[in-house]
Amino acid sequence: MDIKLVASDLDGTIIDKNNNISPKNFEAIKLIKEKNIPFTICTGKSYSVAKKSCEKFTADYGIFGNGTQVVDLNKDTELQRNILKKDDLLYIATISKRFNLHLHIYTESQVISETLQFLDLRNFILKTKYDFCDLEFKLVPDISEYIYNESPDVFSAVISSEESIDFFELYLNVNKNIAYNFNSKKGIYKDTIINKEYEYLNITPLHTNKDEALDFLTKMLNIDKKNVMAIGDNINDYEMVKNAGIGVAVNEAYDELKEVADYVTEATTSEGAFSEAVEKFIK
Repeated sequence: MDIKLVASDLDGTIIDKNNNISPKNFEAIKLIKEKNIPFTICTGKSYSVAKKSCEKFTADYGIFGNGTQVVDLNKDTELQRNILKKDDLLYIATISKRFNLHLHIYTESQVISETLQFLDLRNFILKTKYDFCDLEFKLVPDISEYIYNESPDVFSAVISSEESIDFFELYLNVNKNIAYNFNSKKGIYKDTIINKEYEYLNITPLHTNKDEALDFLTKMLNIDKKNVMAIGDNINDYEMVKNAGIGVAVNEAYDELKEVADYVTEATTSEGAFSEAVEKFIK
């Protein structure tokens, strides 16, 4: 199959759980560039968080916030943006507080929360240690009041807990303007950066995910989806990997992703799983 675009997740796919990158992955990206194949980073991170990584990997396009933002990285031009409506944010904030769940929200340049506990704490630690982004961490006394008074442009909201939050999906399903995906950081997927197990729901505007953003980008570039190779490790990569011409799951990927992938790497992320996929399918 003739690959005309490579789309890859970042954390757990190119970057391992300890924030290390196999040198083999840089060689693979060099091969992609030599073949004049557009390289697209597809991440749950916001543009401001992932911008330096995209520069490091010389990516051509970026899909950020699980599809809330699409950027032409060569021109530093935003191609598409989807933000949560104020009323929907207030609904999310109200019900998360009712059940004493942790909420943090992402704007283009800020992480906003009442306290740093889960993914927001993870990102804070990584920024402090590696200075990998220009993201500002803003703590507010009451996140509902902040949303009501300041009306921030929010790309995504994340609800987290050390306890099971499966039940919370029922409340999110009531709201027809939003979409979400469930993620577990328990067991073998434990967050080693903050040494904590937890679950979280990443909430975005409706019809917003990596796959739909990739649809937008491939149509713009006049590339058939069957000529796309997509690589990932997590549940938020599910549709992207399933619907690509070649869908790849890395060795440590969630079982659900492996089931829909065309290929599962033998190498782990630390060993260069991304590189293995590129070398196998790009000649």
